[in-house]
Amino acid sequence: MSTEPRPVYVIGAGPGGLAAAAALRARGVRTVVVEKADEVGASWRGHYDRLHLHTTRRLSALPGLPMPRRFGRWVSRDDVVRYLEKYAEFHELEIVTGVEVTRIERAAPEAAEPDPAAGGRQARRQRGRRGRAAAAPDPGWLLHATGGRVLAARAVVVATGFNHTPALPDWPGREAYAGRLLHARDYRNPGPYAGRDVLVVGAGNTGAEIAVDLAEGGAARVRLAVRTAPHIVRRSTAGWPAQRTGILVRRLPVRLVDRLGRAVARVSVPDLSAYGLPRPSTGLYSRVREGAIPVQDVGLIDAVRAGRVEPVAAVASFDGGEVVLADGSRIAPDAVVAATGYRRGLEGLVGHLGVLDGRGRPLAHGPRTLRQAPGLHFTGYTNPISGMFREMALDADRIATAVARGLGIRPPGKGRRQDDGLPDTGLRPVDPPA
Repeated sequence: MSTEPRPVYVIGAGPGGLAAAAALRARGVRTVVVEKADEVGASWRGHYDRLHLHTTRRLSALPGLPMPRRFGRWVSRDDVVRYLEKYAEFHELEIVTGVEVTRIERAAPEAAEPDPAAGGRQARRQRGRRGRAAAAPDPGWLLHATGGRVLAARAVVVATGFNHTPALPDWPGREAYAGRLLHARDYRNPGPYAGRDVLVVGAGNTGAEIAVDLAEGGAARVRLAVRTAPHIVRRSTAGWPAQRTGILVRRLPVRLVDRLGRAVARVSVPDLSAYGLPRPSTGLYSRVREGAIPVQDVGLIDAVRAGRVEPVAAVASFDGGEVVLADGSRIAPDAVVAATGYRRGLEGLVGHLGVLDGRGRPLAHGPRTLRQAPGLHFTGYTNPISGMFREMALDADRIATAVARGLGIRPPGKGRRQDDGLPDTGLRPVDPPA
């Protein structure tokens, strides 16, 4: 019988996964991060060049390492990647790259064995009370990964990312479209579209920013297809960031925040109805609860008022080289950039465990787990108005506390290394990034 404890596995080396791993390590929990790409922060590396965090540097740092002041208030994509690399190095995280976990299953009960590294609660459970037989220890999880690997885990944190699988609507005639059609994930910069007519589909933060990027980068004409008019907020007003407002109002009643949002919008955001972008009929926080985050203005208002970005009706279908809009009009752009969002892509990984809702989102998040899936945590699958990085940082500490408590692990004492006597996972870690 092996007496070596299994590690906790974190799936995904983005900000949520790295934060959870660092928090677990700080509590003396052996943690291995498994990442299918060759580097940490793979999703961030693939975003468009112009992208900056819409949350402030100070409120976007992950546990244990502030973001450098030189990054500025609104951190660029490249600096986010640098920060994630440094974060993994600073916390000496054990990261394995080039390995994809494809399915998670409950381990068989006989796979569970007493854990000599666990003290306190778990050890007491294993001994029982007054000599009575104790309940069997939790069997943990099995992770099926590429290369035929099967990894045994005491607990699992799934952090594969909010923007995992591009969602491209199945518009009629899409396959026969004569122009160029791409998802926003494949857009990098306006260079290839200089002098061309471009339609951007989707008026969320990504679509709005790409439309402005194209207009400023030399596209001959830029139109923005809008299905539902978005709430637009100033990223910062008199030095006060919108994120701080989001933090303050997040726990308030929805109807109250809706009323406050309407009052603020009337003062800070001009009415763009004459330009084809009316004020939304649904309240700001009501839309947030439905999953629609307000658009932070990074130039859209000025571009619409100047006619450099033209709002048009939603896309209904494609017809040869034309795009048919919901109002019946037809346009013939050279290229269409679909900023139509992403799916979480968790169905193949955990869909069989009954832990997802009808839209493929985790039913439990952060430190909470479902009864049928103890020790299976999810982080980074919400998009709150208080800031995703901030919430992932908070979740990391909560998850680490819950996992350590569930495993009965005491924080490492003086002179005790947290990896003493732990087994080889059979995986080869990547060298810590420079």
